[in-house]
Amino acid sequence: MQDLNIEVSYSGKKDEIAIIAAKGYVDTITKERLEKTLLDEIGNKKFKLIINLDKVSYVNSSGWGVFLREIKEIREKKGDLVLVNMSPDVFQVFETMELSKIIKSFDSVDAAVKYFG
Repeated sequence: MQDLNIEVSYSGKKDEIAIIAAKGYVDTITKERLEKTLLDEIGNKKFKLIINLDKVSYVNSSGWGVFLREIKEIREKKGDLVLVNMSPDVFQVFETMELSKIIKSFDSVDAAVKYFG
């Protein structure tokens, strides 16, 4: 069974950008850890969220659902949730599911930080 480890760091002039780095698999079991982290950051008034997926080898539909469930509230608070560093396999699913029409993605954390400007 695969696991999911998550680390959170901050960027921006006032640490207003939360960078959530995940490592492992995002599936039906591990998605709860990711969802709790997102909700904790939103609860801490962090509405600029970067999800770094460079060490994630798999995201199933329930994992994608975590991002989609929270994005409306985040955008209502003048923030956004973006994804960075997706592996080719994860990115292929992202594109196939047409999630790029809803969620922005970047090739690096630096590019995502610049997006939040």
